[in-house]
Amino acid sequence: MKMKPAERRRARQSAVQAIYQWQITKLSAGQIIEQFSVDQDLSKTDVPYFKELLTGVIHRVDFLDEKLSPYLSRKIEDVDMVDKAVLRLAMFELTQRTDIPHKVVLNEAIELAKDFATDESYKFVNGVLDKALRSLKLREEASSK
Repeated sequence: MKMKPAERRRARQSAVQAIYQWQITKLSAGQIIEQFSVDQDLSKTDVPYFKELLTGVIHRVDFLDEKLSPYLSRKIEDVDMVDKAVLRLAMFELTQRTDIPHKVVLNEAIELAKDFATDESYKFVNGVLDKALRSLKLREEASSK
């Protein structure tokens, strides 16, 4: 079955909301997925991908935060909750879903920040991920030589 970009985008949108909820409530991924299944219309959403993103971020949050930290101008704890959810999701995709082009991850993260965060958040998200991507690419180039 061919993946539909619109369904993937909705999966990411739901995942950002779910990650945000998790950051505040610390409910389990299962509890949040159950809530979303009841409270949200997931009919046009890539639900398996939504679940993968949410559970992946929750299970790897320390790893993701460690990967993000060098590119942040402040401690991860001080980053806005919505920005943090977007950054964690994007870093999950960059490090765990290498089948998704970096450009797609970056563009989707910017759109998510525009959809859910403050007016200037997308610039912050773009800056952090741009620095992270440059570093990842340099490491990939160095390891392929």
